[in-house]
Amino acid sequence: MDSPNIPLNGPPLSPALTGQQVCFAFDNTFARLPEHFYARLDPTPVAAPRIVKVNVELARELGLDADALTSEHGVAVLAGNRVADGAEPIALAYAGHQFGYFVPQLGDGRANLLGEVVSSDGQRYDVQLKGSGRTPFSRGGDGRAALGPVLREYIVSEAMAALGVPTTRALAAVTTGERVLRDTALPGAVLTRVAASQLRVGTFQYFAARGDGEGLRMLADYAIARHYPQAAQAKEPCRALLEGVVARQAQLIAQWMLLGFIHGVMNTDNTSISGETIDYGPCAFMEAYDPAKVYSSIDHGGRYAYGNQPRVALWNLARLAESLLPVLAQESGSEEAGLVAANEALSIFEPQFEATHSAGLRRKLGLVAEREGDAALAENLLQCMAANSADFTLTFRRLCDAAAGTEGDAGVRALFDDPAAYDGWAAGWRRRLEEEFADGQARTAAMRRMNPAFIPRNHLVEAALDAANLGQDFQPFEDLLAVISRPYDERPELERYSAPARPEERVLQTFCGT
Repeated sequence: MDSPNIPLNGPPLSPALTGQQVCFAFDNTFARLPEHFYARLDPTPVAAPRIVKVNVELARELGLDADALTSEHGVAVLAGNRVADGAEPIALAYAGHQFGYFVPQLGDGRANLLGEVVSSDGQRYDVQLKGSGRTPFSRGGDGRAALGPVLREYIVSEAMAALGVPTTRALAAVTTGERVLRDTALPGAVLTRVAASQLRVGTFQYFAARGDGEGLRMLADYAIARHYPQAAQAKEPCRALLEGVVARQAQLIAQWMLLGFIHGVMNTDNTSISGETIDYGPCAFMEAYDPAKVYSSIDHGGRYAYGNQPRVALWNLARLAESLLPVLAQESGSEEAGLVAANEALSIFEPQFEATHSAGLRRKLGLVAEREGDAALAENLLQCMAANSADFTLTFRRLCDAAAGTEGDAGVRALFDDPAAYDGWAAGWRRRLEEEFADGQARTAAMRRMNPAFIPRNHLVEAALDAANLGQDFQPFEDLLAVISRPYDERPELERYSAPARPEERVLQTFCGT
């Protein structure tokens, strides 16, 4: 099936680089900050890099020549064997709470920020290599990435982008010709990741933990200039920055919840200031609906379970507010006033999350106008789904057909252990639909734009990774990418990609891969 990306399992590089020269129009603002914000170092070269994938569409948005990226020179840059002209490779410093425990220094232990480029729409993006070798922040790690986690991040981040969720993107993936040792020896790879920036809650925590008020203020000013320029005009710019981050995170988490997405490692160092989804480790899309669902093999206590994600996001944002207290106090005139400002900014989260989540649920149910009882209607459906092991994605997708007529009910009923549970809920739902004067076909079309047919189901992702790892067969990866790049399209011939895993296919745990 066709794909918007270039698939290549090309030859390893020869000693003499040939082909087109890849040209990034770098304009590196973060590298102009003081040296203690990062460590300057080049990526560590690899033995025999081969291209796996280049994202042609994203390359064009960034003003890059996709053909040049697949040339020997381009592959050398993507593997870390050659530093592109204009790049200023750095590994960023940050701290973070990991599963609730504070680590004062984390940083890019296996990533290298090459520089920043400005896309065709005027937005600035970081271009980073992930798996590019040891840095001063590696803490004893090898600085490398295995092929499986690289392909997982490529698949899921591109799926999130196609689903309309703010996210980092995958520009390219290359194999290294080397093995990395985890539980066993695995093929190595490098991911080229594109992000609005690499600023995290943990970046602010790093400076706050050191009592570096000047660095904290400089970082806040940088974040405002890059992500929240309107905050610079506010009476209290840092408070406006915090309010902006809180609002974006609330909207982001609501989008996750509406898609059944579980991040898996919502540490503060994985919480982006820009409001993007970042760091796809043991992430997964839920199948049978369960608010307590956990896939991550390292989340033993369920801290980052699906239903806990809004609560955890607010907790992470509170750590950002704590870090910014010195700047907030300076702006507002006293420590007490700074604390009030922080709490008022945090109070934005819950109503913003609820508004975004509730509006999304209404649209998923085919409702336009907000009416009393809509929230209860949606919650009742979710409770029925949880009690009957109904597939999250398919339930909402099949409701699109059920909204057009009762003949569509059969498909939804089949997803419930007790089909009568759906029948009881559907009667109230249909009465609510009758209160709106919507054209049936228009409603169904609108619902299909809200309820995807295809997500990267865990068993399909694992199958693609196994094929790549065990046999260097990238076709399942290609096929899955082609499907998830158009998640809302009705494509009956691809039913196997929309179907839940059979019992023997179910993936019960996902792994971080570090």
